Formats: sequence, structure tokens, C-alpha cells
Amino acid sequence: MNWKNPTSFNEKLNWMKLYDRKRLYSILADKYEVKAFVETVIGKEHVVPNIGVWNSFGEINFEKLPNQFVMKCTHNSGGIVICKDKMQLDIQDLKQKYEKLLKENYYPQGREWPYKNIRPRIIIDELLDDHTAGDREITLRDYKFWCFNGKPMYMYCTVKDKNIYENFYGTNFEAVQINHGFERHQPEFEKPKNYEKMLELAEKLAIASESPFIRVDFFNVDGHIYFSEYTFYDWGGLRPFSSYEQDLELGELISLP
Repeated sequence: MNWKNPTSFNEKLNWMKLYDRKRLYSILADKYEVKAFVETVIGKEHVVPNIGVWNSFGEINFEKLPNQFVMKCTHNSGGIVICKDKMQLDIQDLKQKYEKLLKENYYPQGREWPYKNIRPRIIIDELLDDHTAGDREITLRDYKFWCFNGKPMYMYCTVKDKNIYENFYGTNFEAVQINHGFERHQPEFEKPKNYEKMLELAEKLAIASESPFIRVDFFNVDGHIYFSEYTFYDWGGLRPFSSYEQDLELGELISLP
């Protein structure tokens, strides 16, 4: 790691953890607070409907929840529970899981500063389904836009099965051979009919984030675009590419402050 003169993509992401810190970043990393921000930038219609947010697991009344929902914490990455049938939930198991998660600070794992000061809470959103999952638990494809200094340059579509697949595309949805260490899904994904709209929304959100690099994620459900999340440091800035040359080429696209 070259702290004085970072040049590669991963080096610059790690430099940003220490030297590019704005209070706004913590709002954008908060799974609940970000909803209001996104609503002001691109509209409420692109925000996944929220069912509720709670400070503790004991505050949740499961009898009042719909049969299907998505449950996660506001202050970390992962820890998501996709509920397709409320009657099949093990409430005691969930209680142990989330009481542990609420005590954890996600920041020390990868020094991702935006997570450090987020208030730990539990959020439950409506379950979305784009009908691509089949028998898999995951109900959605993710469209993840890499935005450099406010401009979307690449996007990867990902599915998570027994394996993780990542297919990278350019702004015209042409396949590009960026390789983050995962297999490329075959067949190739079809270009969504509203892909240009996703590009437009990604750029608006990237500019609003004020970050030299940001990943803007969307779901695309029956032609309706929903914001998924902001990610400041893709894979924590720790996952190598297929070659160091590729890491350097992508690093040239980030202009650090």
C-alpha cells in the first residue's frame, strides 16, 4: 500500500478510508437514513418501501408484519434475512442473530469509516421479486454501477447462488473483461429496456454522494427501478483483480481530492 502516492484502484479506495471523510458518507451508508436522501435526489418512487425501523429486536411485533419481507441492520453489510413465509421463521434464532449484530460495530473489520458512527437499528423492507431466482433464496439481480468522480463508467450484474457470478459491462452494455475473481455468468445477461434510465439515476446519485468513487446499486423489478445501496469501497478495496495492470488502469479513473 502506497499511502503517499496511491495509484491502483484498491490503493485509492483504501486511501479514501483514511483521508476522504464527510459526515454525509455515514448517512449514505445507513440503510435507513439513505432512503430520505435518495428520495430527494431521484424521487420516492425509486425507494424500496419500508415497513419499519426498530432500536431493538424486542420492539418488533411479528404479528403485524406481512408474510414476506426483508430484514437487515442499518449499520453493517450482510446480516440480511429474506422472509418468504413468516410462519417458517425461527424467532428465537432471529433474536440471537440480531441481538449479536446490534452490539457490533462494522467499522473495525475493514476500516470502512462511513460505518463507524451509524446508530445500530433493525430495518424491515418490503420483499421485491424480479422473478429470476428460481429455486434460489435470493430474489433479485443486482445492477451495480461503478461511478468515478460522479460519472458511471462500468456496471456489473451479479447473482449469488452456490457461486457468485459477476458480469461487467460498459455504459452501452457491452461486455468488458474486468475480473474481480468471480466467474462470468453464462449466458450473458440481457440489457434491461430501461438501462439508460438506470445510468441517468446512477449519475445523479453519484454526483450527490460527493465521493471520488462510489458504487450505486439498483434492483430492476418489472421495469421499475429501485435503489438498493451505496457502496464506497467495493469488496473493501481488498479483493485483487485478475491482473495488477487492471487494478492500475481502473485506478487512473479515480481523481482523489
